[in-house]
Amino acid sequence: MRRALVTGANRGIGFAIASGLALQGCEVLLGARDLTSGENAARRIGAAALELDVAEPDSINRALEEAGPVDILVNNAGVLGSAPLLEDPQDFEMSMAVMVHGPYQLLHHLVPQMVANGYGRIVNVSSGWGAFSDGVAGPGAYGVAKAALNALTVASARTLPSYVKVNAMCPGWVRTRMGGQGATRSPEEGADTAIWLATLGSEGPTGGFFRDRKPIDW
Repeated sequence: MRRALVTGANRGIGFAIASGLALQGCEVLLGARDLTSGENAARRIGAAALELDVAEPDSINRALEEAGPVDILVNNAGVLGSAPLLEDPQDFEMSMAVMVHGPYQLLHHLVPQMVANGYGRIVNVSSGWGAFSDGVAGPGAYGVAKAALNALTVASARTLPSYVKVNAMCPGWVRTRMGGQGATRSPEEGADTAIWLATLGSEGPTGGFFRDRKPIDW
C-alpha cells in the first residue's frame, strides 16, 4: 500500500485529493494547520491527520517525524492575498513560504527515501495564474509564488531518477473558500488531475504541467 501525504487537505481541493487517493487504496496522511480540523476531515475518509504548517520549518520537521516514509507527496497548501505585489512584503513572504519554501523543504526531507525505495510521486498543485504563457496573471504574490513552484517542479524533476516523478498541475477555477462559490468546477473535478499524477504508472510523465490530464504551457 502506497503512503500519501497531502498538505492543506482538511477542505477544498486538498480534501478531494486525499479522498480520491484513499479510494484508490492509499494510506493517506492528511496535513492541516489545525489538527482538530484535520482529524475531523480524516475520519470522513479513513485517513490519519498530521498537524502541519508548511510555512514553519519546525512544524514540517515534527510532522515528518510522525509521518515516517512517504511514497506520494501532494503539495496542495496555498494562500491567496489581495494586496498589490509591491505593496505588501508580508503577503509576499507568506506566499513564498507556503507555496515555495514549504514544498522545497518537504521534497528535501522526503525525496531521499523515495530514491532509496525506487518509487516516488510528487504533485505540485499550481495554477494557470503562475504560467508565463498567461502572463503570470495571479493577484499579488500568488502568481509569482506559483511560477516559482513551477520552476521547482522542472528543476527537481531534472535532477531525479525517472522512477521519482515530479509534476505540476492546474486544477482550474474551483468552488472552494479561495475560489469562491461562483467558480465553474467542483473540488472533485479540480482534484482529478492531481490524483492521476499521484498514481502514475512507470511510463508516466515527469517534469510536466497539466490540466485535465493534458499538458499545458508553462
